[in-house]
Amino acid sequence: MRVALYQCPPLPLDVAGNIQRLRQLAQEASDADVLVLPEMFLSGYNIGAEAVGALAEAQDGVSAQAIAEIAQNAGLAILYGYPERADNGQIYNAIQLIDADGQRLCNYRKTHLFGDLDRAMFSAGDDDFPVVELNGWKLGFLICYDLEFPENTRRLALAGAELILVPTANMVPFDFVADVTVRSRAFENQCFVAYANYCGHEGEIHYCGQSSIAAPDGQRIAQAGLDEALIVGTLDRQSILNARAANHYLQDRRPELYGALHEP
Repeated sequence: MRVALYQCPPLPLDVAGNIQRLRQLAQEASDADVLVLPEMFLSGYNIGAEAVGALAEAQDGVSAQAIAEIAQNAGLAILYGYPERADNGQIYNAIQLIDADGQRLCNYRKTHLFGDLDRAMFSAGDDDFPVVELNGWKLGFLICYDLEFPENTRRLALAGAELILVPTANMVPFDFVADVTVRSRAFENQCFVAYANYCGHEGEIHYCGQSSIAAPDGQRIAQAGLDEALIVGTLDRQSILNARAANHYLQDRRPELYGALHEP
C-alpha cells in the first residue's frame, strides 16, 4: 500500500479553488493507492459557523461528484475533509473516502469536538467507527482531536484496522501530538497511522505541519516539515506482523479491569 499525504496551507472559503488544486495534486500522486488531505480541506477549517453552514454539502453533493471524477482520472483513492450537511440538517466535521473507481467507500464524522472552535460549528458524530477495505488493506478513520483519545485507535485496531487515516488541523502549541502521539498510537496498536496536517496560518491559528506516516514499531516512514509538501510512504504488512511478534499489547489486555472507563 502506497499512501500519499498532502500538507498544505488552507485555502479558506474557496471550494472551487481547493478542488482545482486537488485536480493537479492527484496527478502528481497518481503512483499512490490513496491520497489523504487535511481536515476540512474542501472549505477551510477556521471559517466560523455562518460560513460552514453556507458551504456544507451532502455526502453525495456536487463536490463529492467532482472529487470522484478526479479520483477516477488519477487512478487513486482520495480521502478529503469537508463540512457535511446531514439529512436532518445537522452539520458535521466529516471526511469521505472515494476509491479509484469513483465510488464512495466511507464517510466518517468527527466524534470528539475540540473546544469552542469545533462546538460553534459542528455537531458531534455518533458511535460509528467504520473499518473498510481498500486494495486488500483494512482502513480505519479518525479526525484530528479524535486521535488524542487512545480508546478510539484501540477500538479500530480491535476491529481489524491495519492503517488508520487521520486528516487533521493541528496547531501550535500542540506540536507534541504530531511529534509523539501519532507514533505512540501506531506503536500501541501495531498498525500504521497516517496523519495529514495543514501548515501556515488561517486567521489567528498557526498550524504546526509535521504530517507523517508512523509504522507499527513507532518509527516514521515518511515525514513533512513545516512547509507545504506531498509525502509518500510504502506500507508493508510484514511490519505489522513483526510488531505484533515483538510486543503483545492487544493480547495482554485485561478488559475486565477497564469497566470503569465507560463511566462518565
